[in-house]
Amino acid sequence: MRPQSLTPLFAQTTSLPGIGPRLGKLVEKLAGPLVVDLLWHLPFAVVDRRNAPEIVHAKAGDIATITVTVDEHLVPRNPRQPYRVWCSDETGRLCLTYFNGREDYLKNLLPPGEVRVVSGKVDIYQGEVQMTHPDHVVPLDQRDQILRVEPVYGLTAGLTQRPVQKAIAAAVERSPELPEWQDAAFNKRNKWDSWHAALARAHAPDEHTDLSPMHPARARLAFDELLASQLAIALVRHHNRTVAGHVTKGDGKLRAKVLKSLPFELTPSQTAAVAEIEADMAKPERMIRLLQGDVGSGKTLVALLAMLICVEAGAQAALMAPTEILARQHHATIAPLAEAAGVRLALLTGRDGQKQKKETLSGLADGSIHLVVGTHALVQEEVEFADLALAVVDEQHRFGVHQRMALSSKGHAVDLLVMTATPIPRTLMLAAYGDLDVSKLTEKPAGRQPIDTRTLPLERVAEVADAVGRQIATGGRVYWVCPLIEESEDIDLANAEERFRLLSARFPGKVGLVHGRLKGAEREATMAAFSDGRLSILVATTVIEVGVDVPAATVMVIEHAERFGLAQLHQLRGRVGRGAAKSTCLLLYAQPLGETAKARLAIMRETEDGFRIAEEDLRLRGAGELLGTRQSGLPDMRLADLAAHAELLQAARDDARLVIERDPDLQSERGAALRALLYLFRRDDAVRTLRAG
Repeated sequence: MRPQSLTPLFAQTTSLPGIGPRLGKLVEKLAGPLVVDLLWHLPFAVVDRRNAPEIVHAKAGDIATITVTVDEHLVPRNPRQPYRVWCSDETGRLCLTYFNGREDYLKNLLPPGEVRVVSGKVDIYQGEVQMTHPDHVVPLDQRDQILRVEPVYGLTAGLTQRPVQKAIAAAVERSPELPEWQDAAFNKRNKWDSWHAALARAHAPDEHTDLSPMHPARARLAFDELLASQLAIALVRHHNRTVAGHVTKGDGKLRAKVLKSLPFELTPSQTAAVAEIEADMAKPERMIRLLQGDVGSGKTLVALLAMLICVEAGAQAALMAPTEILARQHHATIAPLAEAAGVRLALLTGRDGQKQKKETLSGLADGSIHLVVGTHALVQEEVEFADLALAVVDEQHRFGVHQRMALSSKGHAVDLLVMTATPIPRTLMLAAYGDLDVSKLTEKPAGRQPIDTRTLPLERVAEVADAVGRQIATGGRVYWVCPLIEESEDIDLANAEERFRLLSARFPGKVGLVHGRLKGAEREATMAAFSDGRLSILVATTVIEVGVDVPAATVMVIEHAERFGLAQLHQLRGRVGRGAAKSTCLLLYAQPLGETAKARLAIMRETEDGFRIAEEDLRLRGAGELLGTRQSGLPDMRLADLAAHAELLQAARDDARLVIERDPDLQSERGAALRALLYLFRRDDAVRTLRAG
């Protein structure tokens, strides 16, 4: 059960002063539905209202808090004109200007003849001192409430600062003092306050330096979040490891047949990865291993060899891919090798005919089908296995955690191998998986050529089209990637449909178009025509980013390359350079380029090393955007900045590991406090493993 002390924080935000049902909806959109969500919504700027000059000394552009006497209201005859309230002090006059001002409201707020304290931005217009829509207007006895540094929060349309500030202040006040969950020596070394004091301090910054992620109050809160995340991962992992797994050992006969049928040798890192996986599968604990390798580094082959260990041991294995294109491609790669090994392989997607589907399902259930490749059709309820020992999940950041779990639950303590061609920086790896075992494929396969990467301004697109013409005249094939599908009024981007029209006019019958809104069958027919050479140019959106294999394609043109993330550019570039011919990647950008975009394109020119590119991407973009946190299975960090807090993440991981070693059921005094921490950051599922285990 969640500790009683946390109950006030898990109330709806509408229980806070000033947040009714209408504002509640906007606050939910901004931060979330609960009081605790507002606590994590930290200010991003400050407004210093301590500057309290007389009117004569007020400077244009400054934020000033001025004490004045209200002289007269000038009510406009025409509602389009501003409503003016003239005020004064001993040194001069100040005009308060309101657009669409209501007379009854303003006369109540600023009664003539009375003293008021106003705070806002000063303008000088035709020699007169003005303030348009002051932020605060209060009686003299409330002056001290305004003369302060005010936190500024991110907003959403329809919300203003005042109600958000008021609601967050109330949320902080409502927060309980909680037992300390941090290690006392670590807290002392960092000179950190208690959780409650750090929270109050983070929401009451005195100056701009207080907004730094390394400020003690913010660093403490970030560490709390990182520790909750790392502890949750460690608890779930500990629970999974203590569930007895399959001991899966093969005799190597099937793998030997496959290796013999290959026209090349495995790379050293492929050999090492297979050995690591084999050793894991032979242990009684469940394997959870990540196989990381750049586009085209031969992950599918490693996965097949791992799957064959299961078949040698008399069990089954399944490979799940995020799209049908990718599933079919894996199937096409594996099929001839499975045949060489004499192993029965099936493909299962959402588009299979009834008869074929029935055949596949019965073969999986009776064990006559040894290996299956499929989309998330594999996790449907009617899919049953005779004895599933290994689940391989490809491009796992495209699946939710639930889909991965659903495939694993198709057997008893199924080993899990997760593959990704998106090199994940070490910091993100830690954040997402804690201490996951990782195998990396670092070499390019034999015969791969380096890719010549160049950057060109979009104005030179006509020259690029000429070069493409020369390329296809010699039998080459070209990808042309655009960021959007159809014209959008507010973003003038080259769109795929327009580019397709222009290129088709120039190279009739040679150009195909694929994008996400096409039906699967249509998309696949176009891809097939490009693959076998009936089409020479494929205009596409980023649907081709993952797993399209056309060795004859040697040119990749990316329009508006400045709009893409580094990891995405790297993935797209990896679609060429797959054959023996020299390949080129042309990055077309719109001028002027911002600093980040410049840095991104420079890195693309410098290196093809996916791991270096991923680290740079994290540095340039921050973690949230990197994989699109929502769908990536990455924890959604509200307080921690993975680029700034990398050292804290490492410390949180080490601390979580120690806790699990000493107190795996969180029974000690600190353990009880850590349970509260897990609930505070909604890692309830981890607490449940304590009870289940």
